[in-house]
Amino acid sequence: MRLFFIFFAVIILFVIGCKTDKKSTESNENQTEIALKFDTFGAVISTDNVLSSEEMLTKFNSLKVGDTINIKFASSIKEVCSKKGCWMKLALDQETETMVRFKDYGFFMPLDSKDREVIVEGKAFVTEVSVDDLRHYAEDAGKSTEEIAKIITQKKEFAFEANGVLIKK
Repeated sequence: MRLFFIFFAVIILFVIGCKTDKKSTESNENQTEIALKFDTFGAVISTDNVLSSEEMLTKFNSLKVGDTINIKFASSIKEVCSKKGCWMKLALDQETETMVRFKDYGFFMPLDSKDREVIVEGKAFVTEVSVDDLRHYAEDAGKSTEEIAKIITQKKEFAFEANGVLIKK
């Protein structure tokens, strides 16, 4: 009788051990699909629950200086740092953009990624940018000395710190 219980316990453990995890299989399939459609930079992110750039603009407009939200949205790259890809600007609408930097400078964007479609995940916030920083960004973007000299006032900025980026292939 004791041998029967041991045999039964071994069979139960075998059946449980061989069971496939459906959630894990779906996650692997999703990551494979992402790898085929996107280049990944920084943390691995998904394509689930992505806001449009217009929806993101609405979120930014509801924030005050100092507010922060964790969010994911899709847009197109308007501009990339021409020196090493350490920042990019994403379109929110025809006139408005967000400045995107990368968490802990842990990754950079390809210098030739202008106009490519992206999904970014991270922290969105509103900040005031100093004249010195605005001039530095203009220099990084390859602006002329005359254009840089015209920057004389600070600017309210929609900012984003990305922990992960997907660039459409």
